[in-house]
Amino acid sequence: MRILALFYALAALQMGTAHTVFTTLFINDANQSPGTCGRMPMTPNKATFPINDLKSDDMACGYNGTAGVARVCTIPQAAKLDFLFVEYADNSQPGAIDISHKGPCAVYMKRVESAIQDKAIGDGWFKIWEDTYDAETSQWCTEKLIKNNGMLSVKIPENLAGGYYLIRPELLALHQADKNPPNPQFYLGCAQIFLNSTATSLPKDTVKIPGYVEPTDPAVLFNIYVPKWPYPALGPALYNGSNSVEVKPVDRQTEGLLPYNAVVTNANWWALELDPYSTSDGCKNASKVCFDLTSQCYNSAPPTGSSGCRLWETKCNGVRDACNAGNFNGPPQKNKVLMPGPPGPTKAARQFSVLDTSPTTTPTTAVPTPEPSSSTFQPPAMKLLDTIPTTTSINTVPTPEPSSPTSEPPAMKVSLDGRCGEAQTCTGSAFGDCCSKHNWCGSGSLYCGYNCLADYGTCRGQYKFAREDAHRRRQRSYGWARSNGWAMGHGFAFADELENAPGWANRGL
Repeated sequence: MRILALFYALAALQMGTAHTVFTTLFINDANQSPGTCGRMPMTPNKATFPINDLKSDDMACGYNGTAGVARVCTIPQAAKLDFLFVEYADNSQPGAIDISHKGPCAVYMKRVESAIQDKAIGDGWFKIWEDTYDAETSQWCTEKLIKNNGMLSVKIPENLAGGYYLIRPELLALHQADKNPPNPQFYLGCAQIFLNSTATSLPKDTVKIPGYVEPTDPAVLFNIYVPKWPYPALGPALYNGSNSVEVKPVDRQTEGLLPYNAVVTNANWWALELDPYSTSDGCKNASKVCFDLTSQCYNSAPPTGSSGCRLWETKCNGVRDACNAGNFNGPPQKNKVLMPGPPGPTKAARQFSVLDTSPTTTPTTAVPTPEPSSSTFQPPAMKLLDTIPTTTSINTVPTPEPSSPTSEPPAMKVSLDGRCGEAQTCTGSAFGDCCSKHNWCGSGSLYCGYNCLADYGTCRGQYKFAREDAHRRRQRSYGWARSNGWAMGHGFAFADELENAPGWANRGL
Protein backbone atom coordinates (compact mmCIF):
# COMPACT_ATOMS: atom_id res chain seq x y z
CA MET A 1 0.00 0.00 0.00
CA ARG A 2 1.60 3.22 -1.14
CA ILE A 3 -0.42 5.79 0.75
CA LEU A 4 2.78 7.26 2.16
CA ALA A 5 4.22 7.91 -1.29
CA LEU A 6 1.14 9.90 -2.24
CA PHE A 7 1.39 11.99 0.91
CA TYR A 8 5.05 12.78 0.25
CA ALA A 9 4.21 13.90 -3.28
CA LEU A 10 1.59 16.32 -1.96
CA ALA A 11 3.78 17.56 0.87
CA ALA A 12 6.59 18.37 -1.55
CA LEU A 13 4.46 21.19 -2.93
CA GLN A 14 5.07 23.26 0.17
CA MET A 15 8.81 23.38 -0.26
CA GLY A 16 8.82 26.43 -2.51
CA THR A 17 8.73 29.88 -0.97
CA ALA A 18 9.29 29.63 2.77
CA HIS A 19 8.23 32.48 5.07
CA THR A 20 7.10 31.29 8.50
CA VAL A 21 4.24 29.48 10.22
CA PHE A 22 3.21 28.67 13.79
CA THR A 23 3.35 24.88 14.14
CA THR A 24 3.82 23.76 17.73
CA LEU A 25 2.42 24.70 21.13
CA PHE A 26 4.43 24.25 24.32
CA ILE A 27 2.65 24.28 27.69
CA ASN A 28 4.93 25.05 30.63
CA ASP A 29 7.83 24.00 28.37
CA ALA A 30 6.19 20.69 27.40
CA ASN A 31 5.97 20.07 23.65
CA GLN A 32 2.42 19.17 22.55
CA SER A 33 3.79 17.83 19.23
CA PRO A 34 3.55 19.53 15.82
CA GLY A 35 0.08 20.51 14.66
CA THR A 36 -1.70 19.39 17.84
CA CYS A 37 -4.59 21.68 18.86
CA GLY A 38 -3.57 24.13 16.14
CA ARG A 39 -5.61 25.56 13.29
CA MET A 40 -3.16 25.45 10.40
CA PRO A 41 -3.27 26.08 6.66
CA MET A 42 -4.11 22.69 5.13
CA THR A 43 -3.04 23.72 1.63
CA PRO A 44 0.65 22.76 1.61
CA ASN A 45 1.79 25.44 -0.82
CA LYS A 46 0.21 28.13 1.40
CA ALA A 47 1.42 26.81 4.72
CA THR A 48 3.98 29.56 5.32
CA PHE A 49 2.39 32.36 3.30
CA PRO A 50 1.62 35.69 4.99
CA ILE A 51 -1.81 37.28 5.26
CA ASN A 52 -1.75 40.43 3.12
CA ASP A 53 -5.44 41.36 3.10
CA LEU A 54 -6.06 43.01 6.47
CA LYS A 55 -9.83 42.94 5.93
CA SER A 56 -10.08 39.21 5.21
CA ASP A 57 -11.34 36.53 7.60
CA ASP A 58 -7.87 34.97 7.31
CA MET A 59 -6.65 37.65 9.74
CA ALA A 60 -8.34 35.81 12.60
CA CYS A 61 -6.55 32.46 12.53
CA GLY A 62 -4.83 32.29 9.14
CA TYR A 63 -5.70 30.24 6.06
CA ASN A 64 -8.33 27.60 6.92
CA GLY A 65 -8.56 29.31 10.30
CA THR A 66 -12.34 29.39 10.49
CA ALA A 67 -12.43 25.58 10.69
CA GLY A 68 -11.79 23.97 14.05
CA VAL A 69 -9.72 20.85 14.73
CA ALA A 70 -10.59 17.86 16.88
CA ARG A 71 -8.15 18.45 19.76
CA VAL A 72 -8.28 21.09 22.50
CA CYS A 73 -5.19 21.34 24.71
CA THR A 74 -5.64 21.81 28.43
CA ILE A 75 -3.57 24.48 30.16
CA PRO A 76 -3.35 25.26 33.88
CA GLN A 77 -4.05 28.66 35.40
CA ALA A 78 -1.30 31.24 34.70
CA ALA A 79 0.54 28.79 32.43
CA LYS A 80 3.54 29.74 30.34
CA LEU A 81 2.95 29.08 26.66
CA ASP A 82 5.49 28.97 23.85
CA PHE A 83 4.65 29.16 20.18
CA LEU A 84 7.15 27.72 17.69
CA PHE A 85 7.46 29.50 14.33
CA VAL A 86 9.43 27.80 11.55
CA GLU A 87 10.18 28.62 7.91
CA TYR A 88 9.32 25.07 6.82
CA ALA A 89 6.19 23.57 8.34
CA ASP A 90 7.66 20.05 8.44
CA ASN A 91 10.94 21.32 9.96
CA SER A 92 12.80 19.82 7.00
CA GLN A 93 15.14 22.82 6.94
CA PRO A 94 16.26 25.17 9.70
CA GLY A 95 14.98 28.69 10.18
CA ALA A 96 12.36 30.67 12.10
CA ILE A 97 11.77 33.71 9.90
CA ASP A 98 14.06 35.52 7.49
CA ILE A 99 16.23 38.19 9.10
CA SER A 100 14.89 40.79 6.66
CA HIS A 101 11.33 40.30 7.96
CA LYS A 102 11.57 42.79 10.82
CA GLY A 103 8.62 43.81 12.91
CA PRO A 104 6.54 43.46 16.10
CA CYS A 105 4.86 40.45 17.71
CA ALA A 106 1.71 40.04 19.78
CA VAL A 107 -0.53 37.38 21.31
CA TYR A 108 -4.33 37.63 21.39
CA MET A 109 -7.00 35.49 23.06
CA LYS A 110 -10.74 35.03 22.58
CA ARG A 111 -13.05 33.27 25.02
CA VAL A 112 -15.52 31.06 23.16
CA GLU A 113 -18.34 28.64 23.90
CA SER A 114 -16.64 25.96 21.83
CA ALA A 115 -13.00 26.04 20.80
CA ILE A 116 -13.78 23.58 18.00
CA GLN A 117 -16.95 25.14 16.59
CA ASP A 118 -16.17 28.86 16.89
CA LYS A 119 -15.17 30.42 13.56
CA ALA A 120 -12.74 32.83 15.24
CA ILE A 121 -13.87 35.89 13.26
CA GLY A 122 -15.63 38.82 14.89
CA ASP A 123 -15.60 40.45 18.33
CA GLY A 124 -14.19 39.08 21.57
CA TRP A 125 -10.43 39.31 20.97
CA PHE A 126 -8.05 40.92 23.49
CA LYS A 127 -4.29 41.30 23.57
CA ILE A 128 -2.30 39.71 26.42
CA TRP A 129 1.27 40.36 25.23
CA GLU A 130 3.25 42.38 22.71
CA ASP A 131 6.81 43.25 21.83
CA THR A 132 7.73 45.82 19.20
CA TYR A 133 11.11 47.56 18.90
CA ASP A 134 13.68 47.44 21.70
CA ALA A 135 15.62 50.70 21.58
CA GLU A 136 18.22 49.43 24.07
CA THR A 137 19.24 46.47 21.90
CA SER A 138 18.15 47.97 18.54
CA GLN A 139 16.14 44.83 17.86
CA TRP A 140 12.68 44.12 16.58
CA CYS A 141 10.67 41.32 18.15
CA THR A 142 11.18 39.14 15.07
CA GLU A 143 14.96 39.43 15.50
CA LYS A 144 14.62 38.22 19.09
CA LEU A 145 12.44 35.39 17.79
CA ILE A 146 15.24 34.26 15.49
CA LYS A 147 17.74 34.28 18.35
CA ASN A 148 15.30 32.23 20.41
CA ASN A 149 15.09 29.57 17.69
CA GLY A 150 11.58 30.52 16.65
CA MET A 151 10.06 30.50 20.14
CA LEU A 152 7.65 33.21 21.28
CA SER A 153 6.88 32.97 25.01
CA VAL A 154 3.95 34.42 27.00
CA LYS A 155 2.29 33.91 30.35
CA ILE A 156 -1.48 33.59 30.59
CA PRO A 157 -3.00 36.29 32.84
CA GLU A 158 -3.64 34.73 36.23
CA ASN A 159 -7.13 36.19 36.66
CA LEU A 160 -8.59 34.93 33.37
CA ALA A 161 -11.75 32.91 33.84
CA GLY A 162 -11.61 29.20 33.19
CA GLY A 163 -13.06 28.02 29.91
CA TYR A 164 -12.44 27.56 26.21
CA TYR A 165 -10.27 29.99 24.28
CA LEU A 166 -8.63 30.53 20.96
CA ILE A 167 -5.12 31.89 21.38
CA ARG A 168 -3.45 33.66 18.49
CA PRO A 169 0.29 34.43 18.14
CA GLU A 170 0.98 37.15 15.56
CA LEU A 171 4.07 38.42 13.73
CA LEU A 172 4.05 41.49 11.48
CA ALA A 173 6.85 41.77 8.90
CA LEU A 174 7.40 45.36 7.75
CA HIS A 175 10.15 44.83 5.17
CA GLN A 176 7.76 45.73 2.32
CA ALA A 177 5.54 48.21 4.13
CA ASP A 178 7.31 51.10 2.37
CA LYS A 179 6.55 49.76 -1.12
CA ASN A 180 3.93 51.13 -3.51
CA PRO A 181 1.46 49.66 -2.87
CA PRO A 182 2.42 48.86 0.74
CA ASN A 183 2.67 45.18 1.62
CA PRO A 184 2.64 44.58 5.39
CA GLN A 185 2.75 40.84 6.03
CA PHE A 186 1.00 39.16 8.95
CA TYR A 187 2.04 35.65 10.03
CA LEU A 188 -0.36 34.13 12.53
CA GLY A 189 -2.23 31.04 13.64
CA CYS A 190 -4.47 29.85 16.45
CA ALA A 191 -4.37 27.13 19.07
CA GLN A 192 -7.50 25.71 20.70
CA ILE A 193 -7.15 25.59 24.48
CA PHE A 194 -9.13 24.96 27.64
CA LEU A 195 -7.98 27.08 30.56
CA ASN A 196 -8.34 24.98 33.70
CA SER A 197 -8.83 27.84 36.15
CA THR A 198 -11.19 28.92 38.92
CA ALA A 199 -10.61 32.60 38.16
CA THR A 200 -13.62 34.65 37.08
CA SER A 201 -12.37 37.71 35.14
CA LEU A 202 -12.63 38.61 31.48
CA PRO A 203 -11.57 41.81 29.71
CA LYS A 204 -14.34 44.37 29.44
CA ASP A 205 -12.96 45.81 26.20
CA THR A 206 -12.42 43.55 23.20
CA VAL A 207 -11.85 44.05 19.47
CA LYS A 208 -12.97 42.50 16.22
CA ILE A 209 -10.69 40.48 13.97
CA PRO A 210 -10.65 41.37 11.15
CA GLY A 211 -11.04 45.06 11.95
CA TYR A 212 -8.59 45.66 14.79
CA VAL A 213 -6.07 47.11 12.31
CA GLU A 214 -6.65 48.99 9.08
CA PRO A 215 -4.47 49.14 5.94
CA THR A 216 -3.95 52.87 6.60
CA ASP A 217 -2.74 52.50 10.21
CA PRO A 218 0.73 54.04 10.76
CA ALA A 219 1.84 50.87 12.56
CA VAL A 220 1.38 48.70 9.45
CA LEU A 221 2.92 51.31 7.12
CA PHE A 222 5.98 51.93 9.29
CA ASN A 223 9.22 52.36 7.30
CA ILE A 224 11.88 50.26 9.02
CA TYR A 225 14.59 51.63 6.71
CA VAL A 226 13.92 55.31 7.49
CA PRO A 227 12.18 54.99 10.87
CA LYS A 228 10.44 57.83 12.67
CA TRP A 229 10.34 56.79 16.30
CA PRO A 230 8.52 55.87 18.39
CA TYR A 231 6.81 52.95 16.71
CA PRO A 232 3.04 53.62 16.64
CA ALA A 233 0.58 51.53 18.62
CA LEU A 234 -0.58 48.41 16.76
CA GLY A 235 -4.06 47.21 17.67
CA PRO A 236 -5.67 47.56 21.12
CA ALA A 237 -4.04 48.23 24.46
CA LEU A 238 -2.82 45.28 26.52
CA TYR A 239 -5.19 43.63 28.95
CA ASN A 240 -3.72 44.16 32.41
CA GLY A 241 -6.49 42.65 34.52
CA SER A 242 -7.89 45.93 35.80
CA ASN A 243 -10.70 46.70 33.35
CA SER A 244 -12.62 43.44 33.57
CA VAL A 245 -16.00 41.86 34.14
CA GLU A 246 -16.91 38.90 36.31
CA VAL A 247 -18.10 35.69 34.65
CA LYS A 248 -18.65 32.13 35.75
CA PRO A 249 -15.73 29.86 34.89
CA VAL A 250 -16.29 26.64 32.96
CA ASP A 251 -15.45 23.99 35.51
CA ARG A 252 -14.86 20.99 33.27
CA GLN A 253 -13.54 20.32 29.77
CA THR A 254 -15.90 18.23 27.66
CA GLU A 255 -14.63 18.70 24.10
CA GLY A 256 -11.38 18.08 22.30
CA LEU A 257 -10.18 15.38 24.68
CA LEU A 258 -8.14 12.43 23.55
CA PRO A 259 -9.88 9.12 24.37
CA TYR A 260 -8.15 7.27 27.18
CA ASN A 261 -7.74 4.20 24.95
CA ALA A 262 -6.22 5.92 21.90
CA VAL A 263 -3.20 3.99 20.67
CA VAL A 264 -1.79 6.45 18.14
CA THR A 265 -2.11 10.14 17.23
CA ASN A 266 -0.99 12.40 14.44
CA ALA A 267 -1.58 16.10 15.15
CA ASN A 268 -5.37 16.16 15.77
CA TRP A 269 -6.17 12.66 14.45
CA TRP A 270 -6.19 9.53 16.58
CA ALA A 271 -7.09 5.85 16.33
CA LEU A 272 -8.41 3.35 18.87
CA GLU A 273 -7.44 -0.30 19.00
CA LEU A 274 -9.04 -2.54 16.40
CA ASP A 275 -11.82 -4.86 17.49
CA PRO A 276 -10.64 -8.38 18.36
CA TYR A 277 -11.15 -11.14 15.79
CA SER A 278 -10.59 -14.88 15.51
CA THR A 279 -11.71 -15.82 11.99
CA SER A 280 -10.46 -15.29 8.46
CA ASP A 281 -13.30 -12.89 7.65
CA GLY A 282 -12.72 -11.00 10.89
CA CYS A 283 -9.02 -10.65 10.08
CA LYS A 284 -9.72 -9.34 6.58
CA ASN A 285 -12.30 -6.90 7.90
CA ALA A 286 -9.88 -5.61 10.53
CA SER A 287 -7.25 -5.11 7.83
CA LYS A 288 -9.68 -3.08 5.73
CA VAL A 289 -10.77 -0.95 8.68
CA CYS A 290 -7.15 -0.37 9.61
CA PHE A 291 -6.12 0.82 6.13
CA ASP A 292 -9.24 2.98 5.84
CA LEU A 293 -8.15 4.74 9.01
CA THR A 294 -4.65 5.07 7.56
CA SER A 295 -6.08 6.93 4.58
CA GLN A 296 -8.05 9.18 6.91
CA CYS A 297 -4.89 9.95 8.85
CA TYR A 298 -2.84 10.92 5.79
CA ASN A 299 -5.74 12.94 4.37
CA SER A 300 -6.06 14.91 7.63
CA ALA A 301 -2.32 15.38 8.24
CA PRO A 302 -1.31 19.05 8.36
CA PRO A 303 1.88 20.28 6.69
CA THR A 304 3.77 19.48 9.91
CA GLY A 305 3.96 15.81 8.90
CA SER A 306 2.48 12.34 9.23
CA SER A 307 4.66 10.42 11.68
CA GLY A 308 1.68 8.95 13.54
CA CYS A 309 0.12 7.83 10.25
CA ARG A 310 3.27 5.87 9.45
CA LEU A 311 3.15 4.17 12.85
CA TRP A 312 -0.47 3.18 12.27
CA GLU A 313 0.21 2.02 8.71
CA THR A 314 2.96 -0.25 10.06
CA LYS A 315 0.40 -1.78 12.41
CA CYS A 316 -1.98 -2.30 9.48
CA ASN A 317 0.77 -4.03 7.52
CA GLY A 318 1.20 -6.38 10.47
CA VAL A 319 -2.52 -7.21 10.48
CA ARG A 320 -2.51 -7.88 6.73
CA ASP A 321 0.61 -10.05 6.94
CA ALA A 322 -0.88 -12.07 9.79
CA CYS A 323 -4.04 -12.65 7.74
CA ASN A 324 -1.98 -13.81 4.76
CA ALA A 325 -0.04 -16.16 7.01
CA GLY A 326 -3.21 -17.76 8.34
CA ASN A 327 -2.98 -16.23 11.81
CA PHE A 328 -6.56 -15.13 12.40
CA ASN A 329 -6.30 -14.26 16.09
CA GLY A 330 -5.77 -10.57 16.60
CA PRO A 331 -5.12 -7.80 16.40
CA PRO A 332 -1.34 -8.20 16.80
CA GLN A 333 0.17 -6.32 19.75
CA LYS A 334 -3.28 -5.63 21.07
CA ASN A 335 -3.60 -2.34 23.00
CA LYS A 336 0.05 -1.47 22.54
CA VAL A 337 0.39 2.30 22.58
CA LEU A 338 2.11 3.34 19.38
CA MET A 339 2.11 7.07 19.85
CA PRO A 340 4.84 8.96 21.66
CA GLY A 341 4.66 10.76 24.92
CA PRO A 342 5.57 14.45 24.98
CA PRO A 343 8.18 15.03 22.26
CA GLY A 344 10.95 15.96 24.36
CA PRO A 345 12.57 17.37 27.33
CA THR A 346 11.28 20.93 27.32
CA LYS A 347 14.29 23.26 27.41
CA ALA A 348 16.36 20.94 25.25
CA ALA A 349 13.42 20.76 22.86
CA ARG A 350 13.36 24.54 22.65
CA GLN A 351 17.05 24.64 21.83
CA PHE A 352 16.89 22.09 19.06
CA SER A 353 13.60 23.32 17.68
CA VAL A 354 14.90 24.96 14.52
CA LEU A 355 18.66 24.84 14.09
CA ASP A 356 18.99 21.29 15.25
CA THR A 357 15.81 20.21 13.59
CA SER A 358 13.68 17.47 15.02
CA PRO A 359 12.49 14.84 12.58
CA THR A 360 8.84 15.08 11.62
CA THR A 361 8.18 12.03 13.75
CA THR A 362 7.59 12.67 17.40
CA PRO A 363 9.68 10.76 19.91
CA THR A 364 8.08 7.55 21.09
CA THR A 365 8.09 5.69 24.32
CA ALA A 366 5.78 2.78 24.87
CA VAL A 367 3.32 3.86 27.55
CA PRO A 368 0.82 1.47 29.11
CA THR A 369 -2.75 2.29 28.17
CA PRO A 370 -4.34 3.91 31.23
CA GLU A 371 -7.45 2.36 32.67
CA PRO A 372 -10.68 4.33 32.32
CA SER A 373 -11.86 5.96 35.51
CA SER A 374 -15.25 7.09 36.72
CA SER A 375 -17.55 9.38 34.80
CA THR A 376 -16.32 12.33 36.83
CA PHE A 377 -12.77 11.77 35.79
CA GLN A 378 -10.93 14.79 34.30
CA PRO A 379 -9.26 13.81 31.03
CA PRO A 380 -6.78 16.73 31.09
CA ALA A 381 -4.97 14.99 33.91
CA MET A 382 -4.59 11.68 32.07
CA LYS A 383 -1.06 10.44 31.77
CA LEU A 384 -1.20 9.72 28.07
CA LEU A 385 -4.04 11.71 26.66
CA ASP A 386 -3.09 15.30 26.56
CA THR A 387 0.59 15.25 26.09
CA ILE A 388 1.07 17.51 29.11
CA PRO A 389 -0.69 16.82 32.43
CA THR A 390 -2.17 19.97 33.89
CA THR A 391 -0.53 19.64 37.28
CA THR A 392 2.71 17.78 36.74
CA SER A 393 5.79 19.64 35.67
CA ILE A 394 8.20 17.95 33.30
CA ASN A 395 11.84 18.30 34.17
CA THR A 396 14.41 19.11 31.58
CA VAL A 397 16.55 16.14 30.59
CA PRO A 398 20.18 17.32 30.44
CA THR A 399 22.09 16.81 27.24
CA PRO A 400 24.49 13.91 27.86
CA GLU A 401 28.16 14.68 27.59
CA PRO A 402 30.15 12.65 25.05
CA SER A 403 31.93 9.85 26.84
CA SER A 404 35.29 8.35 26.12
CA PRO A 405 35.79 6.27 22.94
CA THR A 406 35.92 3.13 25.03
CA SER A 407 32.68 3.70 26.89
CA GLU A 408 29.59 1.90 25.70
CA PRO A 409 26.06 2.89 26.75
CA PRO A 410 24.15 -0.08 28.14
CA ALA A 411 21.47 -1.88 26.12
CA MET A 412 21.84 0.36 23.08
CA LYS A 413 18.83 0.26 20.73
CA VAL A 414 18.37 1.77 17.28
CA SER A 415 16.25 4.91 17.61
CA LEU A 416 12.67 4.54 16.38
CA ASP A 417 11.57 8.05 17.38
CA GLY A 418 14.43 10.30 16.26
CA ARG A 419 15.84 10.76 19.79
CA CYS A 420 19.32 9.61 20.78
CA GLY A 421 21.28 9.29 23.99
CA GLU A 422 20.74 7.20 27.08
CA ALA A 423 20.07 3.76 25.54
CA GLN A 424 19.30 4.86 21.98
CA THR A 425 21.68 5.14 19.04
CA CYS A 426 21.15 6.79 15.66
CA THR A 427 23.36 4.28 13.84
CA GLY A 428 21.06 2.41 11.49
CA SER A 429 18.02 4.61 12.22
CA ALA A 430 15.68 5.91 9.53
CA PHE A 431 16.35 9.51 10.57
CA GLY A 432 20.13 9.50 10.00
CA ASP A 433 23.20 8.02 11.64
CA CYS A 434 24.42 11.10 13.55
CA CYS A 435 23.36 12.16 17.06
CA SER A 436 23.36 15.96 17.47
CA LYS A 437 24.41 17.89 20.56
CA HIS A 438 20.73 18.23 21.46
CA ASN A 439 20.06 14.49 21.18
CA TRP A 440 18.33 14.18 17.80
CA CYS A 441 19.15 11.81 14.96
CA GLY A 442 19.84 13.18 11.51
CA SER A 443 22.45 13.81 8.85
CA GLY A 444 24.43 16.80 7.66
CA SER A 445 26.53 19.28 9.61
CA LEU A 446 23.73 20.18 12.04
CA TYR A 447 23.77 16.61 13.34
CA CYS A 448 27.21 15.26 12.36
CA GLY A 449 29.41 18.32 12.97
CA TYR A 450 30.49 20.22 16.06
CA ASN A 451 29.51 18.56 19.38
CA CYS A 452 28.04 15.51 17.64
CA LEU A 453 27.58 12.78 20.28
CA ALA A 454 29.86 9.99 19.10
CA ASP A 455 28.61 7.48 21.68
CA TYR A 456 25.16 7.49 20.10
CA GLY A 457 25.89 7.66 16.40
CA THR A 458 28.38 8.54 13.68
CA CYS A 459 30.25 11.86 13.69
CA ARG A 460 32.00 13.28 10.63
CA GLY A 461 34.60 16.01 10.61
CA GLN A 462 33.51 17.44 13.94
CA TYR A 463 34.26 21.15 14.53
CA LYS A 464 36.36 21.81 11.43
CA PHE A 465 33.76 20.42 9.03
CA ALA A 466 30.84 22.29 10.62
CA ARG A 467 32.71 25.59 10.77
CA GLU A 468 34.03 25.49 7.23
CA ASP A 469 30.76 24.29 5.75
CA ALA A 470 28.77 27.06 7.44
CA HIS A 471 31.45 29.59 6.45
CA ARG A 472 31.12 28.64 2.78
CA ARG A 473 27.35 28.85 2.87
CA ARG A 474 27.44 32.21 4.61
CA GLN A 475 29.90 33.60 2.07
CA ARG A 476 27.55 32.52 -0.71
CA SER A 477 24.62 34.16 1.04
CA TYR A 478 26.37 37.50 1.55
CA GLY A 479 27.77 37.40 -1.97
CA TRP A 480 24.35 36.74 -3.43
CA ALA A 481 22.80 39.57 -1.40
CA ARG A 482 25.47 42.05 -2.49
CA SER A 483 25.24 41.06 -6.15
CA ASN A 484 21.49 41.58 -6.06
CA GLY A 485 21.65 44.85 -4.16
CA TRP A 486 19.63 43.39 -1.29
CA ALA A 487 21.31 44.64 1.85
CA MET A 488 19.11 42.52 4.07
CA GLY A 489 19.34 39.38 1.97
CA HIS A 490 17.90 36.02 2.89
CA GLY A 491 19.88 33.31 4.59
CA PHE A 492 22.22 35.27 6.89
CA ALA A 493 21.78 32.90 9.80
CA PHE A 494 23.30 29.76 8.27
CA ALA A 495 25.96 29.29 10.95
CA ASP A 496 23.88 29.74 14.08
CA GLU A 497 24.36 26.09 14.98
CA LEU A 498 27.92 27.06 15.95
CA GLU A 499 26.86 29.45 18.68
CA ASN A 500 28.78 27.44 21.26
CA ALA A 501 31.84 26.74 19.13
CA PRO A 502 34.95 27.82 21.11
CA GLY A 503 36.92 30.75 19.79
CA TRP A 504 34.63 31.56 16.89
CA ALA A 505 32.06 34.36 16.84
CA ASN A 506 29.19 33.65 14.52
CA ARG A 507 28.94 37.19 13.28
CA GLY A 508 32.67 37.70 12.85
CA LEU A 509 33.02 36.14 9.42
